Amino acid sequence: LSGEKVQVKIIHKGMGAISESDVLLASATGAIVLGFNVRPERNAQDAADQEGVDVRLYTVIYDIAEEIKKAMIGLLDPTWREVDLGRAEVREVFRIPKFGRIAGSYVEEGTIQRNAQTRLLRDNVVVYEGKIDSLRRFKEDVNEVRFGYECGISIANFDDIKIGDVIEVFEQEEITPDLN
Repeated sequence: LSGEKVQVKIIHKGMGAISESDVLLASATGAIVLGFNVRPERNAQDAADQEGVDVRLYTVIYDIAEEIKKAMIGLLDPTWREVDLGRAEVREVFRIPKFGRIAGSYVEEGTIQRNAQTRLLRDNVVVYEGKIDSLRRFKEDVNEVRFGYECGISIANFDDIKIGDVIEVFEQEEITPDLN
């Protein structure tokens, strides 16, 4: 089951019931105890409870292999991929006392979604990254505005919006790590 990124180390293997010494060895090395068609001895189970050692028992060999693979994947850091949702150009900036500056924008591609992660670009340079605080179409609060429509966008904790800025909306998607 070992791969390039994660190695499985077998500390000890044996036959018969899981003993107290098996549990103490696992405790000292930070390992888990896997048993196939066996049960722990009474004092071994007590020691496991006391030491906080994870003892897992199986009757199907494929379940052991599958669970070890899942544990190995859990040791890897997740990778993230950015998925573009939409892009809007700021055509006018309005000042509203309760909300601050609102970007009167035209959705050039995709969909702009409320509470989505956003990036404000000025001359193709990232000026700010944050979240969309408020999204309005005419005077109504909306959850999304699609390509070809105009809307008002307020970015949380940011007021330095100028005509010609571009607002990109995206989300982060977690990619399940691969063992190879």
